Amino acid sequence: MFVHYYRELLNFCLRQVRDRDAAADIVQESYARVLAMEQARAAIAEPRALLYQTARHVMVDQYRRAQLRTHEDLHALDETAQPPGPAHEEPDALLSSAQAMAAYASAIEALPLRCREAFMLHVFDDMPYAQIAQRMGISLSMVEKHIARGRLACRACELLQQGGAPSAAQRPDTALPATRQP
Repeated sequence: MFVHYYRELLNFCLRQVRDRDAAADIVQESYARVLAMEQARAAIAEPRALLYQTARHVMVDQYRRAQLRTHEDLHALDETAQPPGPAHEEPDALLSSAQAMAAYASAIEALPLRCREAFMLHVFDDMPYAQIAQRMGISLSMVEKHIARGRLACRACELLQQGGAPSAAQRPDTALPATRQP
């Protein structure tokens, strides 16, 4: 029985697992199980069929053990070895983003009323300068000054968020002459 089916069973296992050493191990384990059944005085009517069926069971067992080891290895890794989540979803990033948004909102709120209105129409409503001038009843030059002042306020806020202090030219209250409120 050993010599007659060995090469045939080895070739079968080799086609399945594509690794000569693993195939040889499977064949050896299959023969050991069948021999154990023979020694237990079990009647074996078709030894070839039993060897093939046993080899299939051994392959399934090895595959399951490999999957279990892989699963256990993944759980064995500590949290620092796990890949980090997206940076924008980290609690510190969320807090920092919320604080930055509040700072920008405060900077825009601190602008004079007409300046804030022109800036918000341009930035949030995507309105062109000419349309803003017409809507607000002011000159195109004044719209340009209002929007420049709003941008300077946001830039100063950005510099403060980064830990720097805006220069006098970057502060909205000193960069442009004060505009009259109608």
